[in-house]
Amino acid sequence: MSSGAQGSGHLIVRPDLIFNGVKVFSATMFQQRDQLGDTVTAWIAANPTKQVTDFVVTQSSDEAFHCIAITVFYAEPIAARR
Repeated sequence: MSSGAQGSGHLIVRPDLIFNGVKVFSATMFQQRDQLGDTVTAWIAANPTKQVTDFVVTQSSDEAFHCIAITVFYAEPIAARR
């Protein structure tokens, strides 16, 4: 039996939009995990054509490692993708 733990949360911010892109941010080291929210915020600010539709936060761990992932789903106009 594994002694690991897992959990996740889902936040829908734009139910009126259907996503057509995904960006995953993940970290296992403490300092990276501590700064992960700032990293996501900076990416959102640097990509104004992407409208965030959903966030999924996933946490998993075992005896030695703790990992957190923030998955950002977004809608982007097709013309902006070229």
